[in-house]
Amino acid sequence: MEAARQYNVHEAKTHFSRILEQVATGEEVVISKAGEPVAKVVPLRPKVRRTGRGSIAADAIHIAEDFDELPDDIADAFGMRG
Repeated sequence: MEAARQYNVHEAKTHFSRILEQVATGEEVVISKAGEPVAKVVPLRPKVRRTGRGSIAADAIHIAEDFDELPDDIADAFGMRG
């Protein structure tokens, strides 16, 4: 793995646009002050593009109308019937 390019604060101020171009192409850049690294500029992860919620399984899953209703024996077992 290639080492990140390093700029001192003055260089970073002077060449900020160039640094952003480098980062946009996937490079990481380190900003140093008095020879000591103090910050790293890294590319952001691209946003995930979604085609729509549940689009893959849209027709593969069916939820019954009585899905939320408990059978009497199970409701009794959990003390949920009066």
